[in-house]
Amino acid sequence: MKITFKLFASLQDYLPVDAKRTNALSLEVDDATTVAQVVERFALPQKLVHLVLIDGTFVPPAERAGRTLHEGETLAIWPPVAGG
Repeated sequence: MKITFKLFASLQDYLPVDAKRTNALSLEVDDATTVAQVVERFALPQKLVHLVLIDGTFVPPAERAGRTLHEGETLAIWPPVAGG
């Protein structure tokens, strides 16, 4: 099945070169793939996986290992943001 995978800010470095311009990638995943499995697939450091949204809905850290993705969903991940 296909999902859209988006990485923001410094996490964009983990996307293939051609996806960095739009920060998005159409991704083919198996049925029952979880958020955590996509994070592992792209070797994202856990300390940088801060804000996780699926179609705009927050996925808490405790639910990421069990939350499966569905056809057409958009998984978006942001690192912690600092500033002032």
